Amino acid sequence: MNRMHSVSRIREVFMSFLLLGLTSFGGPIAHLGYFRTEFVERRRWLSEQAYADLVALCQFLPGPASSQVGFALGLMRAGPWGAATAWAAFTLPSAMVLVLFALGSAVLDGPVSQGIIHGLKVTAVAIVAHAVWGMARNLCPDRKRAGIALAAVIIVVLANGPLGQVAAIVIGALAGMALCQAHTEVQFHELLIPVSIRASRMAGVIFSALLVGLPLLVWVNPAESLQVMDAFYRAGALVFGGGHVVLPLLEAEVVESGWVGANEFLTGYGAAQAIPGPLFTFASYLGMTMTPLGGSLFGASLALVMIFLPGMLLLVAVLPHWNRFRCWGNARALMSGANAAVVGILGAALYQPVWTSAILGPEDFALALTGFLLLSLWKLPAWAVVIIMASGGILITM
Repeated sequence: MNRMHSVSRIREVFMSFLLLGLTSFGGPIAHLGYFRTEFVERRRWLSEQAYADLVALCQFLPGPASSQVGFALGLMRAGPWGAATAWAAFTLPSAMVLVLFALGSAVLDGPVSQGIIHGLKVTAVAIVAHAVWGMARNLCPDRKRAGIALAAVIIVVLANGPLGQVAAIVIGALAGMALCQAHTEVQFHELLIPVSIRASRMAGVIFSALLVGLPLLVWVNPAESLQVMDAFYRAGALVFGGGHVVLPLLEAEVVESGWVGANEFLTGYGAAQAIPGPLFTFASYLGMTMTPLGGSLFGASLALVMIFLPGMLLLVAVLPHWNRFRCWGNARALMSGANAAVVGILGAALYQPVWTSAILGPEDFALALTGFLLLSLWKLPAWAVVIIMASGGILITM
């Protein structure tokens, strides 16, 4: 019976994340909005507070924040197999499209395809706006926490990039310690994380061993497969702030080394921007086009796994300790301020890059407002809104 229940949960994780992998346009901030709509509002896998705590943690860690959140949600729902299933279902659709694109497929050509893509970019505006509105009501219900969220917006605007996001969360947490002690007596929503301390330590050791050991292995034996593993693992391990920030690291590894031409690199990046799912799947395109390993499916798969691996290892290493940290008395005040800062970060991202890349005229604004109302008032599921908005995008661009 337990085994049947486990299989049922893994199937549930696969279907929900596969749908998100096919429809989640707009980048990592939009993905967090999609996840909140699906798993906090609709499926109720965890509370608003627990979700915001998880997002705050993943914003701190190197790696793709939205993919780390998805991995953790799958882990909490169905254990290690659920985590692997969530990652695969969310990641592989965009990775497969980019592999086809690298092979010369015209999957993104034509006015209808471009209309669908534009409509789905506008969908991201509605999804993120809905997430900001809902999280603000729950996590910023008073003047103090609303002020922390506003300060986070200002910090992110003035210090653009991942440094601004990390600074906003740190300052928000410190402000929470000073201002939000009166709000700490709230119901605690534990993150049910099936990761033992032993597994946590093992993940930390593997992360460090690969980060130090792969360059040494390449120095001893410069085999192509080891070079690819080292380059993409280091890119994934040393990046803060998500997909866009990894681009200069990848360019240094694959363009400056002569593995991929500059024009091919930029073409692939443009394609990665136009499809759903995490931007880290750009690695699969690079793996198909670069000189090492002959541009094979093996190279694409190896690059894809290695760029995601360090972020997931770090997350597993930290999660059990994070849960214990959240149980401490003063930690609730700290997390109350950090969660308010997360709302501010999402609010700033709603304008740049989500709004600025999608809302190009009054028709786009009307379509985005329609999507927001369908989510907030009519309570339509996200997948239904995606279909409606994609159709609207075709009508706008025809």
